[in-house]
Amino acid sequence: MPRLLNGLIRLPTARLSRRVMFWIFLSVVVIEGIILVPSYHMRRTQLLHQLLEISKARVSLLMKMVDPEASDQTVLYRMTNLLDDQTVVGVVLLSGGGEIIGFHGEKPEYTSYQGKDPEGFMQLSRDGTRYEAGCAGNTRASNYTLVLRHDATSVKIELRAYVNRIAWLVLIISLVVTTGAWLALGPIVVTPIIRLRDDLVRAGEAIENDEKTPRFHAAGVDRKDELGEVITAFNQMYLRIRAAISERKRAEFDLQTSLEKVEAYSNALKEELEKGRKMQNNFLPCDLINKPGWKIEAFFKPARQVAGDFYDVFDLPGNKLGIVVADVCDKGVGAALFMALFRSLIRIFSGQPMLNGLDCRLISNGSGDTDGACDINPLQAVRYTNDYIAKNHGELAMFATLFFGVLDLTEGRLSYINGGHDPLFVLSRAGAIKTQLSHTGPAVGIAEGSEFIVGHTRLGPGDIFFGYTDGVFEARNTDDQLFSKERLLSLFPGDAVSAATLIQRIKHQVSHHTGSADQFDDITMVALQRDGNQYISEH
Repeated sequence: MPRLLNGLIRLPTARLSRRVMFWIFLSVVVIEGIILVPSYHMRRTQLLHQLLEISKARVSLLMKMVDPEASDQTVLYRMTNLLDDQTVVGVVLLSGGGEIIGFHGEKPEYTSYQGKDPEGFMQLSRDGTRYEAGCAGNTRASNYTLVLRHDATSVKIELRAYVNRIAWLVLIISLVVTTGAWLALGPIVVTPIIRLRDDLVRAGEAIENDEKTPRFHAAGVDRKDELGEVITAFNQMYLRIRAAISERKRAEFDLQTSLEKVEAYSNALKEELEKGRKMQNNFLPCDLINKPGWKIEAFFKPARQVAGDFYDVFDLPGNKLGIVVADVCDKGVGAALFMALFRSLIRIFSGQPMLNGLDCRLISNGSGDTDGACDINPLQAVRYTNDYIAKNHGELAMFATLFFGVLDLTEGRLSYINGGHDPLFVLSRAGAIKTQLSHTGPAVGIAEGSEFIVGHTRLGPGDIFFGYTDGVFEARNTDDQLFSKERLLSLFPGDAVSAATLIQRIKHQVSHHTGSADQFDDITMVALQRDGNQYISEH
């Protein structure tokens, strides 16, 4: 019972309930109003007809009392008796031909309707207080017609009371119908909708706060109408949303677990790559060798944590210096592993004139000038490295463009092999290109037994040997434009060029060109300059 009362109390506060009650009430009022209009006219006609019938009866009685031989004026005088009860306030007597004989009391307005049948004449004044109607009045000798003017105030009062009774009746009926509809619609429509609204609010809060499924009022409702279909759809929708949320949580958990595994693997991989980077940096000369009369500068910037580019400067017997600038094909870990292999092989083979019975033959430089003491080191190092890589790792198709030179520190004589590498340069003190050290053989590691020729040049006082990899002139900016070889060559000329200033100048220009663009390839540069006051042997 309290629950029912609580529901009834809540009904008037529901917007839907108020709207439904308003339209029901308005509809009943309109219907009753439509019925009232013809009822009002019928009641008015009935009352006026009663008034006229009474007057006709009195006229008939008075006419019977008139002497048959009486004059028209006597008849008119006799009709003044109609004015005694104050119901008839005016009378007009007309002859059988329709001519006015005379009148008593208030003069009727019939005169404006002459030409019409007076017996059929009826008229109610605008204010509803006067009613005029025609009737026959016949004696045994003559026929008369009378137009009677009645006081219709009583009819007006009766009609007003009638309208008030009907209005109160309409109001009572409307209230009864509205209240009945309200009481019927409450438990059938409004209360279930209010409860469904509350269930929707609870469902939203449970989903938003990730709470357990609340107890819904709609869960226990079993209806076979449209509202029942809405409640069923709500229950199914909530279950589907809950299932989707549970599935999403499982997916998020699995994703989080996967991300943690990937992150752990990524961190481990980063650690391994960092170790690889440190190991690779350890392969590079930590401190460039300082030789009397020579200045050596280098720059190395990998595109990734580990690189395929490398350079090397190391001592050789007989006051000689080994110089290596190389670029292993591909990038990343694989190239870095082969970089280490190439570096180790070059170092090993450059110090051994014989290996497993292989003869280190001297190859002509094309001018008939051979010098075994200078040619053995570069030739055997490159040839043995090439054959080892091609024979033992040929299926991996890994190779390197490699420059290896042996510099006689005393005389400035440089014997070299350029295995498929971009031309290196010997520059004057002013930055002019004196010698271009072009290819003297193919890339190292492509095919076993490849032939390499030893080239020769000399570095005079102030001359600079400049080596680099293709990462310098292939550096790209955000518009995908290359730094270019032409721009690199344009940076060579300058006053009193030194190895250090040349490296810094090129590094600055490349960095300015690339800007915020990602580095695509490893960048390596080596510059070696002979002191300008050193004596050069002619032999």
